[in-house]
Amino acid sequence: MQTNFSETALADPAIAASEAIIRKCVHCGFCTATCPTYTLLGDELDSPRGRIYLIKDMLENERQPTEKVVKHIDRCLSCLSCMTTCPSGVHYMHLVDQARAYIEDNYRRSWWDRTLRGVLAWVLPHHGRFRLALELGQLGRPFAGLFDMAKATKPLAAMLRLVPSRLPAPASLEAPSVPQRKGRVALLQGCAEPVLRPEIREATVRLLTRLGWEVVFARGEQCCGALVHHMGREEASLEAARRNVDAWMAEVENEGLDAVLITASGCGTTIKDYGYMLRHDPAYADRAARVSELALDISQFLDRIELPEGRAAGIRVAYHSACSLQHGQKVTADPQRLLAKAGFTVLTPRNAHLCCGSAGTYNILQPEIANELGLRKAASLDETTPDVIAAGNIGCAVQISRWAGAPVVHTVQLLDWATGGPLPATLETSPPFKETTQ
Repeated sequence: MQTNFSETALADPAIAASEAIIRKCVHCGFCTATCPTYTLLGDELDSPRGRIYLIKDMLENERQPTEKVVKHIDRCLSCLSCMTTCPSGVHYMHLVDQARAYIEDNYRRSWWDRTLRGVLAWVLPHHGRFRLALELGQLGRPFAGLFDMAKATKPLAAMLRLVPSRLPAPASLEAPSVPQRKGRVALLQGCAEPVLRPEIREATVRLLTRLGWEVVFARGEQCCGALVHHMGREEASLEAARRNVDAWMAEVENEGLDAVLITASGCGTTIKDYGYMLRHDPAYADRAARVSELALDISQFLDRIELPEGRAAGIRVAYHSACSLQHGQKVTADPQRLLAKAGFTVLTPRNAHLCCGSAGTYNILQPEIANELGLRKAASLDETTPDVIAAGNIGCAVQISRWAGAPVVHTVQLLDWATGGPLPATLETSPPFKETTQ
């Protein structure tokens, strides 16, 4: 794609990077066939190609973002399916991230939208605030329908509907010692996952220590920054990245780390991008790149080490490939290979490349589109007639659980159970699992 950025604009490294990405686009339109919003809405401006045109015009001419441009950029899920499809190697993720940061700096949203986004950015990345918000949300959940009456308050209704009816007890940050350890790994503590489903962390720690790996939780680690990053709050996301680089590199320099493991693939995609995000920071560039090298999804790590044969005995598991894992990290075969080795019959739903509609805060900020995508995904998974659905991302698990007929658990929970761990509580009444356990 031809561009005409001014020399002054290209002096900004972020704009220069965006211009290089835009120039790679050849207008082929392959991305439109795999873009969830385009397949749903049929609007060219809700396709990657259409959004690239909007972003090019905005950045190239240093325009004030318009309501129209913001609408179509906001509708992007950042599922990155277009990057898997693109034959020209257009790095759409970095381009849309820059567009969001530009919009955040140059566009005045309505007071309600600003307030809502500010609350999400202040609450979600912090365990204590998030738990308190969910406890308060339980009181307001019966009144969610009242907020459906106005378009502006629909996100609040969506937020209340996502509040679980009960909250589990917090997970422990203690991991058992390993007498003869094979290595040492740091496990990302996460934000939403340990509050909503602490059993994922418990299963991960149990499985890793049983296999001889020491698990540590780095002091000073905080939210990975993905949530604010995708809201265009660039400085907040970079600060989160710096804090985590400091925390994990302290462990590297202390007793060493073989890997930084992540059980929420949405976080993993961002952490693996720390090297790019901090590339212009002389104090952090090299260390951030090192952290990105160490970062692995839990399925990648387990696929590399010796996982014993499992006892699943043909139990049917529909595998939901999270967009952040299959498109963002290009991790596709590892989780399915692990599940098959554990004895599960692995089922692949139709249109497995399309997003479920969770996408961080998307199912709050764009509830109508998210709900349609969620219903489609749940239906395609149910068509496989599974005993259980496996997912590698907490957002996907929560989203799909709203409509799917089978229980949804994390892949690592199934692997833990199949290789000697306890049965996940959500599967205790499932006949196939009870029969295998007996």
